[in-house]
Amino acid sequence: MSNEADGMVDLHWMFDMLHHIDVGLVVLDSKYRVKLWNNFMENHSGVSSSIAKEQSLLALYPELDTGWLYQKLDNVFALNTPIFISWEQRPHFFPFKSYRPITGMANKMYQNVAIRPISNPDGSIKNICLVVYDVTDIATNKMALSAANHKLRRLSQALSK
Repeated sequence: MSNEADGMVDLHWMFDMLHHIDVGLVVLDSKYRVKLWNNFMENHSGVSSSIAKEQSLLALYPELDTGWLYQKLDNVFALNTPIFISWEQRPHFFPFKSYRPITGMANKMYQNVAIRPISNPDGSIKNICLVVYDVTDIATNKMALSAANHKLRRLSQALSK
């Protein structure tokens, strides 16, 4: 097999992995238009990649806090540095339903989101990538532990009186 054929196979594998990885991947241009919307995003949003592509992220999700989001995205573009948004800061970045309604303890998916610049070969930043992690299990377990600790403190205080 030639080097060109090897490169095409590698490119196919990478494309397949990007679309089927168990995290959301959204690539936006400098006008916040969707350039990539992987299967995770399709499955949880109900919006196909063919519909999402070239749409403004805010047209797809008008309920997002525009001022807050623009500030975050603009900082990534301007400073060429990634940022991280924890579920503890903004529990449900995207309004996705939890996909474990029977075994889960949450109606909505808790998410951590990393926003990273994507550099072109010339070093310029014309796109950014949002990586959306489902952390629902971690968030609900932490909240349940916190509630149990709070209850134990109250019981301990009541017993010590």
